[in-house]
Amino acid sequence: MSVEEHHGEPGERTQETHVQLPAPTFWPMIFAFGVTLLLAGLVTFWAVSLIGFIIVLRAVWGWWHTVIPHEEHEYVAIEPEHRPAPILVEYRSVVRLTVGEEGHRAHLPVEVHPYTAGAVGGLVGGAAMAILACLYGLVREHSIWYPINLLAGVILPGMGNATAEQLRQFNAGVFGAALIGHICISILVGIVYAAIMPMFPKYAALWAGILVPLFWTGLTYPLIGILNPAMGEHISWPWFVVCQLAFGLCGGYVIARSTNIRTFQSKAFVERAGLEFPGSHPEKEPQ
Repeated sequence: MSVEEHHGEPGERTQETHVQLPAPTFWPMIFAFGVTLLLAGLVTFWAVSLIGFIIVLRAVWGWWHTVIPHEEHEYVAIEPEHRPAPILVEYRSVVRLTVGEEGHRAHLPVEVHPYTAGAVGGLVGGAAMAILACLYGLVREHSIWYPINLLAGVILPGMGNATAEQLRQFNAGVFGAALIGHICISILVGIVYAAIMPMFPKYAALWAGILVPLFWTGLTYPLIGILNPAMGEHISWPWFVVCQLAFGLCGGYVIARSTNIRTFQSKAFVERAGLEFPGSHPEKEPQ
């Protein structure tokens, strides 16, 4: 068995050559032997118990005098190579991290996409969605105005009562309402995309382009049935999902390609507020 380099507790820092230990004694073994004879005599012969009792008394007397009035000790030499290594104290200063530094207590997300990228991504996604919607109207209803008039129903509730033939007709006022509503909704949703995409751990553009459109479709389906049930009957929900996925994938790709901006949570209040006065910013140490 190999011997370790250091033995003992780290707190043992004695420089003595010997260590004091309790002296060994054989009286506990004699005491145990006497107790054994004492009990064996109970099932054999009384003389065996008598001998055991005498041995127990002698063992108790001898064991007592090894402790009282003075405890017996012996000194054991300490080999220098087996002494515990001394404790080396190093004085180090603690550098505390500020909030947000190196991710210390930072609130996610640490980096965000600019809102302008969200607006641009929303417009691109809205254009892709409009192209697919018009394609659906041209193939299914033989009119590109059909989906546009349906979209206007979000702003003009009366469009929900229009017949299929009326939905296929061009109407300048309805077209203007649909265009303004579609642009506004696309920009707002694009900004929401820019805010939530940094929260996705990986492949944000892909997940945002699939999960959010599906969630939005699930939210829109019951709302349309409550706000305008007549218009909900004219919507092709499978194609609606396809258009939403096109919006999410195209808009999410544009937003994901934008430059990330670090949040100001790690900055002091005076820096976030843009205040400038003597002593407001700590001077940097020269390199």
